[in-house]
Amino acid sequence: MTDAAHKGSDDDLVFKALAAPLRRRMLDALKEQPLTTGALCDCFPEVDRTTVLQHLRVLEKAELVIGRRAGRERHLTLAPLPIKRIHDRWIGDYARAAVELLDRLDA
Repeated sequence: MTDAAHKGSDDDLVFKALAAPLRRRMLDALKEQPLTTGALCDCFPEVDRTTVLQHLRVLEKAELVIGRRAGRERHLTLAPLPIKRIHDRWIGDYARAAVELLDRLDA
């Protein structure tokens, strides 16, 4: 697989992970502070633990969350680089193009 193809598949995993509202809420919780798996599950009392763990696996596969064992606990932290990569590749370029278009329309 070429580097570009690999990056594309990584981006697909990130977009898939970001598609679910619950996963975005999980990332928001981890943005505030690192949490243990149990504490993350406690943030979503409306959802059973198994469902939260399934969503967490998707986030970890997309490398948006890093889990580290400390004794019996798993500590979870947000990994912002995949989101930055999406921003740099997609959002930044499209925002620049939109601003340039608006500048041309104003002229």
